[in-house]
Amino acid sequence: MVWNVSGLMRTCRFLLLVILFLPCEVTTSVLTVNNSTENYILDTEPGSQESLKCAVHNHTREEELLWYREEGTVDLKSGNKINSSTVCVSSISENDNGVTFTCKLQRDQSVSVSVVLNVTFPPILSGDDFQTAEEGNDVRLVCSVKSNPQAKMMWYKNSNILILEKNYQVHQTSESLQLSITKVKKSDNGTYSCVANSSVRMETKDFHLIVKAVHEG
Repeated sequence: MVWNVSGLMRTCRFLLLVILFLPCEVTTSVLTVNNSTENYILDTEPGSQESLKCAVHNHTREEELLWYREEGTVDLKSGNKINSSTVCVSSISENDNGVTFTCKLQRDQSVSVSVVLNVTFPPILSGDDFQTAEEGNDVRLVCSVKSNPQAKMMWYKNSNILILEKNYQVHQTSESLQLSITKVKKSDNGTYSCVANSSVRMETKDFHLIVKAVHEG
């Protein structure tokens, strides 16, 4: 009888240890934005409106959500914070390209999903339309460009591809196409066209250069 009790006690201890060391099931809240659990890029275009819905999954209690536009918080109404929250991005423009929206769990802000806006738009060109210079002076024509996707750019003169003279220098960045002309001559007089060609559309902007003789008024 003593052996049976002792054996029973050992069995109970063993079962207790097994129960203690069984892995605990951990319920971890998961966020999704428009059903995606990962950060992603949202393709859109100017004039569009996009709806971003953030939702909590596997939660065991009510969870408050936060929205950020870049580093700034987005104001949410009281009924648009718990367990799910929707942000509407309206009147999208080219200035919204690259802007990041992030949904976070209020109690643990390391739990988050971000969406980056990829706003596709044709080239937008700007710069001084007319420039006047005296012979012998240096001139720089700057054609500023905004484009997504990035455009291929080229200078034309009087409707023909610009032939680079010795005193011409072209410099291009992601934001501009520049033409520097040192010691301008009367022959540099004319209309210079900045041509930007992207997969969306080709755009052209004219720059009129008037070269005057030194003695001209």
